[in-house]
Amino acid sequence: MKNLKGKTAVLTGGSKGLGPHIARFLAKEGVNLALTARSEQGLKTTASEMSRYNVNVNIYPADITDQKGREKILEDIKTDFGQIDLLINNAGMEWISSYTALSTDYIEKMIQTNLVAPMLLTRMVLPDMLDRSIGHIVTISSLGGKRGNPYGGTYSATKAGLIEWSKGLRLELSGRGVGVSVICPGFVFESGMFAVYNKKPPWISNATTPEKVAGAVMRAIKKDIDEIVVNPGPAWLIPLLDAIHPGIANWLYKIGGVYEFYRKQAEDNEKEMAQNRSNKENVNG
Repeated sequence: MKNLKGKTAVLTGGSKGLGPHIARFLAKEGVNLALTARSEQGLKTTASEMSRYNVNVNIYPADITDQKGREKILEDIKTDFGQIDLLINNAGMEWISSYTALSTDYIEKMIQTNLVAPMLLTRMVLPDMLDRSIGHIVTISSLGGKRGNPYGGTYSATKAGLIEWSKGLRLELSGRGVGVSVICPGFVFESGMFAVYNKKPPWISNATTPEKVAGAVMRAIKKDIDEIVVNPGPAWLIPLLDAIHPGIANWLYKIGGVYEFYRKQAEDNEKEMAQNRSNKENVNG
């Protein structure tokens, strides 16, 4: 889809993280934006920034893991914009900790947010795109979906699912006018865990920037690229070597600082959770 001016994009996770950066790149191309996320204030902030680009921007605060919420979002967007040309499945959640420290509710919420919601949103917008023989679905996955991360196995599982689902759907829709792309960033400066944890990435990760991720989204749409791995260099060695011999990839995780990064962050997060529980018990007591 080379000419994007006047098209309408639904962007999930538009309130923070990569969302505002992707929104900015879309707006610069003249794309009208339907932004959704749970944080109304975050959406308002993003929408306010996009106003400089002379495009229509509406916000739709909602929880995309709720089916009725998904239906209401899309109904309202079609009423406001008429049609949906682009769906950017960007919303996601991640928490680094030992697997047994995750509650069953949190595991289910992560799977619903990262994997089920994008699949069902796509299912809901596809029929109209196929009827018009035009549209593009872009899903933000992760290099973690190429190779499971320690203390982040659930997150990696959801991202791996997105990669394989996108590949299968793209092949299924080949020749029907609707493109499907998946973007796989590794560690990203100024966004995600680094914005929250204020830590340096492992040396082997070759961390990228939010702007490069947003640029990859635009390239995928304009050139109909099936998959883009954003972080070049040594970060790519881990999933590549994992396919050849998992033991080598495990070794690289350890000498490259990846394992220690996740282990230390899991330790910090679990201490934080324990402190929050203790504070809550003291207040209630």
